Amino acid sequence: MRIDRKKLTIALLDADLTQKQLSELTGISRATINGVVNGRSCSNQTGRTIAKALKMEINDLIEQ
Repeated sequence: MRIDRKKLTIALLDADLTQKQLSELTGISRATINGVVNGRSCSNQTGRTIAKALKMEINDLIEQ
């Protein structure tokens, strides 16, 4: 799955979280978080975990 970079960046800003903090919240490595923020695809589970940590639906983050 590919998460929309802009939507994820805005969600991080709205939640006042850094990539490091999101990594700590989710248990996902900083390298993976950084990759997703920079446009790399991720597994469905990773996408759902990120969305849940940001209190969002995964459909709100997926690249259309």
